[in-house]
Amino acid sequence: MSKSVEILLVEDSKGDVGLIEEVFEDAKIGNTLHIVEDGEEAIAFLRGEGQFSDAPRPDIILLDLNLPKKDGREVLEEVKSDDELKNIPVVILTTSKAEEDILKSYNLHANAYITKPVDFDQFIKVVKSIESFWLEIVKLPSK
Repeated sequence: MSKSVEILLVEDSKGDVGLIEEVFEDAKIGNTLHIVEDGEEAIAFLRGEGQFSDAPRPDIILLDLNLPKKDGREVLEEVKSDDELKNIPVVILTTSKAEEDILKSYNLHANAYITKPVDFDQFIKVVKSIESFWLEIVKLPSK
């Protein structure tokens, strides 16, 4: 049996969190979804600080760009410039379709950039495709 995939979801929209949780709970593969609501919590989780001292190292990060306290661009930059964290795949999952955000995310070494659809069914389809590709097809680095 394969080990559980540790997923860090950095998302401040309760509605989007609920949908993503639902899709991952319905998954047939083993995964553990950890959720933080802002960029400061994301960095604390990744570094095992404060309330996250027992947090596991995630196998993949799903990161919204527009976050309170520290935005997703800053989180991405910190993750990809940290030798301990930079090999964790980061998938940007955001409402922004701005070419500037897409370009900046890839320049900061995001592994993928996905725009959240407004349509409920399309949103579910996108989350399922992320799950299928990143958790079933791609070989993730071991710790």
